[in-house]
Amino acid sequence: MNENEGVLELIELLYSMISEAWGVPLGNDRCLVDREKALDLIEEIKAQLPAEMAESKRLVSARDEFIRSAKKEAESVRKMAEERARKLVDEQEIVRAAKAKSEEILATAESKSREIRRAANEYLDESLAGAEQSMAQSLEIIRQCRARFRSAAGGQTKKE
Repeated sequence: MNENEGVLELIELLYSMISEAWGVPLGNDRCLVDREKALDLIEEIKAQLPAEMAESKRLVSARDEFIRSAKKEAESVRKMAEERARKLVDEQEIVRAAKAKSEEILATAESKSREIRRAANEYLDESLAGAEQSMAQSLEIIRQCRARFRSAAGGQTKKE
């Protein structure tokens, strides 16, 4: 037999040999097979089977390693994607918190600004009222002094 034939081809040859064998008269399911050829085919199958099984095991092992590697890479990609998503969410939360804080600061600043303006207006109004009162008192004192001066001078000054 040819050593390059695979196990499946050898089994196919054995099958053909048996299916094409001459039947035995009155033997229904019995046939004549060349024992030497059948045993040679079986021996070759037995010889090649361990090599083909080893190759199959190697291929299965390589496939399993490829699957493990692909799963590991997929897990790594998933973890990176989750981390990136978490960072984006954190960044959005930071931006949201910063906006809320800036709005709070602006509201506080506007409120304090209104309070300062109100207090400044009150202070200015009180100061002006105090100045007006002082000036009114000063004017009254000046009028009194002038009136006393006129009466002491005996009317010798010109009236304005």
